[in-house]
Amino acid sequence: MNSGQVKLGIAPIAWTNDDLPDLGAENTFEQCVSEMALAGFSGCEVGNKYPRDPGTLRRYLEPRGLRICNAWYSTYFVTGRRQETIEGFIQHRDFLHAMGAGVIGCSEQGRGIQGKPLPIFEKKPVFTGAEWELLGEGMNTLAALAAEKDMRVCLHHHMGTGIQTPAEIDRFMEVTQDSVGLLLDTGHLYFSEGDQQAVDSVADKYMSRIIHVHLKDVRPDVLDTVRRERLSFLEAVALGAFTVPGDGAVSFDYLFSALEKNGYSGWMVVEAEQNPAKANPFEYALMARRFIREKTGI
Repeated sequence: MNSGQVKLGIAPIAWTNDDLPDLGAENTFEQCVSEMALAGFSGCEVGNKYPRDPGTLRRYLEPRGLRICNAWYSTYFVTGRRQETIEGFIQHRDFLHAMGAGVIGCSEQGRGIQGKPLPIFEKKPVFTGAEWELLGEGMNTLAALAAEKDMRVCLHHHMGTGIQTPAEIDRFMEVTQDSVGLLLDTGHLYFSEGDQQAVDSVADKYMSRIIHVHLKDVRPDVLDTVRRERLSFLEAVALGAFTVPGDGAVSFDYLFSALEKNGYSGWMVVEAEQNPAKANPFEYALMARRFIREKTGI
């Protein structure tokens, strides 16, 4: 893989969890970014302890050789909150642009249950035809707004949302223009379907629209427990459903090969939310970095 085209980042969610703030509450922002750099990563996403003033944030990141590559943005198009979503997006876009990021990862949270105490597989939302139309129009609008800053917007498919399964990703791609990209998340695809084929087939089908990649692995025994006991998404996270690439059931060989073959240019970001008291984030960051180097040469 071409190290000039592919850059490696890591998400702060392994140090401090945005959805479960008690996980990693003891870890400081400075510790987080220092350990990211020590582990060999050149970029990161944005967590809840990050300063939101670009000048302040740069003073922490630049001495450590880090840059911001993306930050989560929640959209609410299917529940009719179009204007609110667009206004918030413009502020978010401008912050990321000031930090030098080129992509903006969006997750449609309308009727989402990822933060609720509900069974993640049985109670996820299913969008109506009218809701898909609202979502498509809204995301096309965000793509145009991103283009004003020479940026790209992409969908982060996610457990507990209306875009969780491969079929739902298909529908999303149908209702949006090519200007809307895909954030491929290996862990969420595997978690959703429970098999490798889901990851590889979505990567194959939408390679031309993948503009950001989350490298996340899944512990299959925990996934089995989540299905059997009808657990929520947050319960799954707390139990350790996710881990870094190379430590679970997901195979990354095909994805890495396909990205290289198709000349992928962009970020691959390790995102593995765990309980840092049980899974030391620095040790797991080092583990992930070694795995990626062994598999890709980067």
